[in-house]
Formats: sequence, C-alpha cells, structure tokens
Amino acid sequence: QVQPVESGGGLVQAGGSLRLSCKASGSIFSIDSMGWYRQAPGKQRELVALISTGGRTNFADSVKGRFTISRDNAKNTVYLQMNSLKPEDTAVYYCYARESRPSIFGGTKDYWGQGTQVTVSS
Repeated sequence: QVQPVESGGGLVQAGGSLRLSCKASGSIFSIDSMGWYRQAPGKQRELVALISTGGRTNFADSVKGRFTISRDNAKNTVYLQMNSLKPEDTAVYYCYARESRPSIFGGTKDYWGQGTQVTVSS
C-alpha cells in the first residue's frame, strides 16, 4: 500500500507563488511516475503536471511557463512550484503516484493523495 501525502497549499493573491510537496510512503516496490492533478468547483479533475523517474515532464497547456515540477527519487517526493498564480488556478490539488510491480506481485497500481486546497484571490 502506497500513501501519497500533500502539503503546501494555502491562500495567495493573484501573481503570487506557492510550492506544493508530496511524499509517497508505505510499502513501495518502485515508483515510476509522479505528478499533480487538480479539481476546481463544478469541474472534473484535470492533469496539471507529470514527471517520470528519469525527469521527463508533461504540463497542461494552461500552466506551461508558470509551473515547474521536480522530484527527489531517493525520498519518493514530488514538488510543484507554482508561479504567477491566477484565480483560475484555484482548486484542490491531488498528488499522483504510479507504482510498478511484477504481475505476480499485483502489477501496476495508481495512488492518490487526499488533496490540498489552493485558493488564488484577485
């Protein structure tokens, strides 16, 4: 069982910055991808950013140039640096981690954190 736990959310004015952290704990075989999703009121959950073990990244078009994702593989921790925040970024941000296991040990599984609230005021 893998349990990602987020921290770093809060209230910030438009144009400000926040840094989110997420550490995956528990019985872990191997984490390959980690990332962040978000869900705003009345909307579906959407991808924000992903990062592979090797450091390759993907970003939603809406955050390109403003957000940066990074990770510490030794600590099973992923970070999201959010700059130039906009009111449209207001959402609950969820940490995502994909664990790879051989099929005899259950195969690949996806895990989600409980979420951290980010509110951007105008």
